[in-house]
Amino acid sequence: MKPDLSTRCIHAGEPHDPQGSPHAPLYTTTTFRFPSTAALLDVVEGRKPGALYTRYGLNPTIQALEDKLAAIEGAEAALAFASGMAAESALFLAHGRKGIVCLGDAYGGTLELLAGQLPELDIPTRLLLGSELGELEAILIQGAGLVFFETPTNPALELFDIAALAELAHAHGALVAVDNTFASPVNQNPLALGADFAVHSATKYLGGHSDLSAGALMGSRELVMQVWNWRKNLGQTIAPEIASQLARSLRTLTVRVQRQNETAMRIAQAMQTHPGIERVLYPGLPDFPGHDLACRQMRGFGGMLTLEIKGGVEAATRVADALRLFALAPSLGGVESLVTQPCTTTHHGLTPEERARRGISDAMLRLSVGLEDADDLIADLNQALGATQEQP
Repeated sequence: MKPDLSTRCIHAGEPHDPQGSPHAPLYTTTTFRFPSTAALLDVVEGRKPGALYTRYGLNPTIQALEDKLAAIEGAEAALAFASGMAAESALFLAHGRKGIVCLGDAYGGTLELLAGQLPELDIPTRLLLGSELGELEAILIQGAGLVFFETPTNPALELFDIAALAELAHAHGALVAVDNTFASPVNQNPLALGADFAVHSATKYLGGHSDLSAGALMGSRELVMQVWNWRKNLGQTIAPEIASQLARSLRTLTVRVQRQNETAMRIAQAMQTHPGIERVLYPGLPDFPGHDLACRQMRGFGGMLTLEIKGGVEAATRVADALRLFALAPSLGGVESLVTQPCTTTHHGLTPEERARRGISDAMLRLSVGLEDADDLIADLNQALGATQEQP
């Protein structure tokens, strides 16, 4: 019987250590010696697994982490990267050269890479809004080879049907990659729903403590290993010290995310009736546009929610500035709660017109719910909203 996710988070990828450590040791060395040329060639030519050179990822600490990452996402193989953007860029270069279609909204850096930089390398890219999904099949017929999307998206938490999109893409010979950062493997497993790749900014929920930068790519061994040379030669491999730190964080992934799920739901429910809130975007709310889909393909609704503040961007700024427990900072997924205005951080690089076209209001506040007490966080939001309403 396959162990539960919480068990895999702790025990997967932990090799037997002759000294008795329950965790994979940290190897900070850059190179590893061999007893003979024949033994070296066995590793270099792939006949036997082993350590060789850290930039290649052939370091026992990194390899142990990748075994854990693969087990957590239910994949045959995983690669660990220095950042989520490193994982995405290597994926796009390895599997997107025939053309990439990005569905819906995405992290601003991803949109910049797709819209601005990859076309400079003659890699065709198309960005479709969720309302434009009807155009996808025609683009696939023309030969696009990779469909990429976040679900839930950043910052409006729009959902996409992974199974349906995978079926459509595969019918036309295309691969599907899902950015699973917002959901995390605790709440959603894209590979089990038919996707070919799951990609993560491991800086977020997988790391969980706002103290490391990393990325991860999971999928079949055949497809993932086609990305390996890109990672190696672009110098994108995670450092062993960070790999060890990330493996530590993964051991508490389930308890952290489950608590964040519960608290985010309570906050979303509390904010629904607040007079200072225009709308609450959270997949767990019955009136959320994608709620039924969330119930089908997710086990939990996540620790991210977005509030649209009445009064526009100025009111949203005043609320953000008045919060005391929610730290005003980009990023997400840590043990501390964070607030950010997408128009000033994640999507600041988009023009106001493009943000509006994507439904990203400048009055939005994106909340990353941490591990603080739910009542304390709700009280913090109430006092900040109250302080805003008191101003003329």
